[in-house]
Amino acid sequence: MSNTSAAGQGTAEPEYELWEPLDPDMVGVFRGLSADDLAYRDRARAFVQEEVRPVIDGIWDRAEYPLDLARRLGELDLLRDGIDVPGFPEQSLLAASLVTMELSRGDGSIATIVGVQGGLALRSIAMCGSDEQRERWLEPLARGTELGAFALTEPTHGSDSVSLETRAAADGDEYVITGHKKWIGSGSVGQVAVVWARGDDGQVQGFLVPQDAPGYTGTTIEGKVSLRAIWQAHIELDGVRVPASAKLPGARSFKDTGRVLAATRLGVAWGALGHATAVYETAVHYARQRIQFGRPLAASQIVQARLAEMLSQLTSLQTLLMQLTRAEEAGELSGPGASLGKYTATRTARSLAANARDLLGGNGILLQNRVARHFADIEALHTYEGTETVQALIIGREITGLSAFA
Repeated sequence: MSNTSAAGQGTAEPEYELWEPLDPDMVGVFRGLSADDLAYRDRARAFVQEEVRPVIDGIWDRAEYPLDLARRLGELDLLRDGIDVPGFPEQSLLAASLVTMELSRGDGSIATIVGVQGGLALRSIAMCGSDEQRERWLEPLARGTELGAFALTEPTHGSDSVSLETRAAADGDEYVITGHKKWIGSGSVGQVAVVWARGDDGQVQGFLVPQDAPGYTGTTIEGKVSLRAIWQAHIELDGVRVPASAKLPGARSFKDTGRVLAATRLGVAWGALGHATAVYETAVHYARQRIQFGRPLAASQIVQARLAEMLSQLTSLQTLLMQLTRAEEAGELSGPGASLGKYTATRTARSLAANARDLLGGNGILLQNRVARHFADIEALHTYEGTETVQALIIGREITGLSAFA
């Protein structure tokens, strides 16, 4: 055996620094943001860099739910998804979108916590709840002192959630809820679930169900390869009794459920932009730092061409989402327009993630190198809040005037 030291022989791989924000905005899409919008974005970015970055790989790998980070999101006022809550400052749609982008740039599970808590549970109560329900739940959900869930999807009804089979039967001054739900974020660790069930009139209605109510069983779904740092649950509702006051008075049909969902679709697109930004940044940093054949990867023509392609895709997505957000703020965004945003964003993010993963070579599958986690999480984002096929059919119906839904 040789006694020659390996030090200095080039056998030790360096630690790559891949998290530094690059703010890729070559054409000035984000130029002119207001001070308030920038403050929300910068607070979310600081949270990611200082509090998410040091721990997320281990949390994701162990499939832990970081309840401390969920509470911290509330403390930083990053949990509302733009919902007006008494006692809180105004948060514009663009500010909420930038928060979603920055959190997703850090981790998809962290951003999904906000999507569940603010985008769905809080929004359902704000849009459809009574004054008493809003007074009880809006502030604690916004502060993260209590967790909420949005229980719509069922084991046999995903894309066709309008056909849900969970029942809420009136019984005197109570409702008895029976059925199953699946993929319910925070459905096994929270305090309340917004449960969507079919009432005696056959219409879909909403109910606030305590997660510790007798007959409510939330079982955490294990074995996920995506969004591992947020727990989704399979919920069994076995004759759960709730008082009449638990019914959301503004949730009278699936159209009201749809209003809540439609309000979140653009946020999902911004989440995809955050993932796309993360994998692009990682690819640029890695290409600059990784030495092969005696020079950085970034000095290769083919690598520069790939990075240019990625930036082109990223810039196109930034431009589209800013335009859609302006339309939404003006009350002019159509449902098909929101679907186009979600459809385009997740497809684009998938493409960038695949390109970045390939550029990193074998290092691209390691959690410590960032891309693999985003690559996996984008797959969930591509599916939830309306699959690619559903979005395509909505867009196609708008194009042709003909419905192709089965």
